[in-house]
Amino acid sequence: MANLPDKDKLVRNFSRCLNWEDKYLYVIELGAQLPALDEAERQTGNLISGCQSQVWIVMQTDERGRVEFHGDSDAAIVKGLLTVVFILYHQMTPQQITELDVRPFFAELALSQHLTPSRSQGLEAMIRAIRIKAAQLA
Repeated sequence: MANLPDKDKLVRNFSRCLNWEDKYLYVIELGAQLPALDEAERQTGNLISGCQSQVWIVMQTDERGRVEFHGDSDAAIVKGLLTVVFILYHQMTPQQITELDVRPFFAELALSQHLTPSRSQGLEAMIRAIRIKAAQLA
């Protein structure tokens, strides 16, 4: 995730987008920057239920107790949304992840009002799965 923007830069970049189409393209661009997921990690235990697209999320803690994220999706926009979620939770401990509600960030980025109901449900499923996995890592 070294090549991805931090949370503050993400907000600035979204604020520069003039319309929903620009934001949509930026989300897809972010997803394209997410490192590839190993085939071995594309297993049922990492597959997120509740998403129309296939979404895999892998989480483990590093030596400092911070959560490292890996993931992928078979849909470009969903992969981009997953990347945004990873950026918002970047460098956090499992406890910090379970305590942080990232939904207000999506409102701040003006994304939530433009997502279809199925994408909103999928985003909610991703956030819920990350918080559950973080609680298990704590």
